[in-house]
Amino acid sequence: MSYTDKMLRDDALKGKVIVVTGGGSGLGKAMTKYFLELGAQVAITSRDIDKLKNTASELEAATGGTCLPLQCDVRHYEEVENMLQSVLKAFGKVDVLLNNAAGNFISPTERLSANAFDTVIDIVLKGTKNCTLAFGKHWIDSKQTSSTVLNIVTTYAWTGSAYVVPSATAKAGVLAMTRSLAVEWAKYGIRTNAIAPGPFPTKGAWDRLMPGDLAEKFDMAKKVPLQRVGDHQELANLAAYMVSDFSAYINGEVVVIDGGEWLKGAGQFNMLEAIPEELWDQLEMMIKAKKNK
Repeated sequence: MSYTDKMLRDDALKGKVIVVTGGGSGLGKAMTKYFLELGAQVAITSRDIDKLKNTASELEAATGGTCLPLQCDVRHYEEVENMLQSVLKAFGKVDVLLNNAAGNFISPTERLSANAFDTVIDIVLKGTKNCTLAFGKHWIDSKQTSSTVLNIVTTYAWTGSAYVVPSATAKAGVLAMTRSLAVEWAKYGIRTNAIAPGPFPTKGAWDRLMPGDLAEKFDMAKKVPLQRVGDHQELANLAAYMVSDFSAYINGEVVVIDGGEWLKGAGQFNMLEAIPEELWDQLEMMIKAKKNK
């Protein structure tokens, strides 16, 4: 067996309906694929409906499962409510909300505009709040007896990290929400947990966080005691377990999957202190150029 192998038995998620925000690419896509392989029906959401449709078609062809693409900007509560109603119309119920949608980029904080800071806060913290509140209200009102919220946070949610201050601020809020609701909503049969991944490189997010040759200059694997970054299947395995009935007694927990990185040195991006001012100018231009494509 290898850490890249699939963990749970066949049909471990059969009968479950799962919503994955930010499910069109990267880690959201990897988790969605495994959920489908385990028998779940999955709705994926983001702002880019074309990407969602392509992902849904690809994953349905690969797994034989049912993947519903739904356009939704989680920053807007009314869009979240409409998305929820579309899921209920398609599947009749929803069992799991996976808050995966995120926004992040590296920058010295003094270079950020108020709007840039707000963009990350709105997607990560406000978006998670919007989805959690809409789904939680539905579960409570409909007296559904078993539901799960799984949030994707980061290890720097509790340590903080330089150069990603909006993300650290937002993720810390999500972490507090996770632990608070785990106590408050348990009486409704709602479990609330989180996963804190370390470095799991993805094409889109990593291009923003480590543009140009930064990935070579600042090798994330060197910060990890296990001397490697994470494999997407490892995260998918953990997420599948956390939303399955096998984890029914886990509530209010944050599971770290980072190879020991945060224990070795707090602040995932603190090493960017070594970047000179003129290089920040170049990096800012590269990040903006990618954003405008």
